Amino acid sequence: MARGVTVAQVVLVHFVLVRIQAGQFRRRHPSDRACQRALPLSSELIQMMSAEMTNTHNSNASAAHVNHGNTGRGLVAVILAAGKGTRMQSDLPKVMHPAVGRPMVHWVVDAARAAGATKIVLVIGHGAELVRESFAGVKDVEFALQTEQLGTGHAVMMAKANIEKDAASTDAFVLCGDGPLIRPDTLATLLDLHRREHAAATLATSVIAEPKGYGRIVRDAAGKLAKIVEQKDASDAERAICEINPSYYCFRTDELLGALARVGNKNASGEYYITDVFEILRKDGRTVAAVDAVPPEDVLSVNDPVQLAEVDAILRKRHARVDGSVGGGAR
Repeated sequence: MARGVTVAQVVLVHFVLVRIQAGQFRRRHPSDRACQRALPLSSELIQMMSAEMTNTHNSNASAAHVNHGNTGRGLVAVILAAGKGTRMQSDLPKVMHPAVGRPMVHWVVDAARAAGATKIVLVIGHGAELVRESFAGVKDVEFALQTEQLGTGHAVMMAKANIEKDAASTDAFVLCGDGPLIRPDTLATLLDLHRREHAAATLATSVIAEPKGYGRIVRDAAGKLAKIVEQKDASDAERAICEINPSYYCFRTDELLGALARVGNKNASGEYYITDVFEILRKDGRTVAAVDAVPPEDVLSVNDPVQLAEVDAILRKRHARVDGSVGGGAR
């Protein structure tokens, strides 16, 4: 047993995990300010809880792989890869910076493909030709050009021509190309819930101790998703929420395109947010869903060289083989 962790603490962790899995704890309402009221835990105990939750997540996701495939609906993925990444201190497009020797966007493409996507659309902008060259000859990858970066919602609209033909019979992942820690199992869990709930829009969330900088998940009194609020637009009460948006989305493609046409840019950034689609669809009476499926260690995306080094180290540890080599795609 790890030093500093008592038997009582281990029993408590097991007790809580079992009841979370059984749905016996209600989800806190945002006004509960769960972050501030969390009991202090030793670092060893937190690591144990994280590992156990990750194992449970992987077991559930394996079952999700079995359940979501027989719907007759197609699956595409739109991956946002247009950003310059000014803080990367490099002329490379942000998504082309290497993690474990591969451009980080390749990890995201691999995960989407492994989760069942048969068409992958990369929305490109800065350094577009470098991204195209990186995927030269890859038959399931297409491109859409975003010449102005006007927000995530605007970026997805640039892919409309790529995905509208079969929109009524397909679902679409929308993912970020700078998040190489994404796992196929997480996407499988997301897709499974989306299809079981017959949802118009679904997102995978994560609960983390330090939510600063992330969009917050606002739920209603019944625990259902109400809206997603970006950090810049959040009230003090909303900023106290620990459940965040790591930008893993799944939509019915026709519902996505219809709602995007109604997204405005009256917010602190003056941008068109993909997250506004959830509130629009909810107000239309459509089903929107959220599942806490992203392990906290997977939330980190890359915005600067320090974060890139952290992600590289995590991937190396995750994909290390017995002989010490590293390689392969997303797992």
